[in-house]
Order: sequence, then C-alpha cells, then structure tokens
Amino acid sequence: MTDPTAPAASASAADAFNYLSVLLSIILGLAITQILKGFRGLALSRARVVVYWPTLVLAGLLLLINVQSWWASFDMREIRVWTFPMFAVVLLQTTLAYMLAALVLPDFFGDEKIDLREHYFAHRRLFFALFVLTLLVSLSKDVVLSGHMTDPLNLGFHLGFIALTATGAITAREWFHKLLCLLGVAGFVAYIAILFTQLR
Repeated sequence: MTDPTAPAASASAADAFNYLSVLLSIILGLAITQILKGFRGLALSRARVVVYWPTLVLAGLLLLINVQSWWASFDMREIRVWTFPMFAVVLLQTTLAYMLAALVLPDFFGDEKIDLREHYFAHRRLFFALFVLTLLVSLSKDVVLSGHMTDPLNLGFHLGFIALTATGAITAREWFHKLLCLLGVAGFVAYIAILFTQLR
C-alpha cells in the first residue's frame, strides 16, 4: 500500500533544495562572472599585459571546476532533511571556490603594465593553500551530507589534487607550477569523464 505522505515528503525535500540552492547558485554565478570578467579585462588591456600561460590555464581550470560544481550540485536534491551544519559546509566550499576565482587573475584597472607571472607568484601560497582547503572541505562535505566517506575513486582523485596543490603552496619552482597546471587540467577532465558525465 502506498504511503499517502510520500508525495508531500518528496515535495518538501525538493522545496528545501530549491530554497538553499539559490544562495549557492548566486555565489557560483559570481565566481564564474569573476573569471569571465578577468578574461574580458585581459582582452581589453592586452597591450599592457605580460602574458603567463600557467595563469590562463589555471583560470580556465577554475571556470571548469565551478561549472562542474553547479552540475554536481543536482545530486543534493535527493537529500530529504537539511540541517544548518550540512548547509554551512556546502556554503563554505562554494565560498572558497569564489575566493579562488577572485585571486587567479589580477584587476585590470589603471594604465600600468600587468605581469601575470608576477601576480601568479605573488599570490601563490595563499591561492594554493585555499585550494587545499577547498578540497578538504569537499571531502568533509560528503561525510557531513551522507554520514560516510566518499567512494574510493572520488577519494583518490581528491587526494591526488590535494598532493598537487599542497606542493604548489610549498614550492616556488617554476617548472613544477607549469607541470601542475597541465596535470590539473588533465586530471580534472578525467575526473569529470569518469564520475560526472551524466546527471543522476
């Protein structure tokens, strides 16, 4: 016999997700806007910009990460009961994603020359420390939302990204940072291809 309260409970769960997702969507939208605004500034100020390709690769990677975060958030619609700590950890991850987007490219105000390499290494430690924190919060989010650690494959990807970004925060060796950017893009594309090709 069908439980007559089931449709109402389902509707309530959907309403809760729709309500909470508004703020998350706004912050993710701002993060995406921040990166696109940076690319726009780069295009308009190109005559006085010293290009550094790892910065551009990282900016593109962060754009992809934010789009994937929006895509993957659809899974949270299945959560029937939300608590404030659950929402807080999701909000924290989204806020950290915005901070990374805000740091990756400089402001393009004024008429002075802008050196992207100089900007990259001036903010390297803070940027990659925040990246590590974002990944740790991502792992803790799964525990808070589901009550258990994420699956081994997802955990393996996270640990690999944490190792890369933690090393990026520690070392200033340029060859490593160029390699980090390429490995980061390749790894994240593989991450999406294996785990997030379809809405579930």
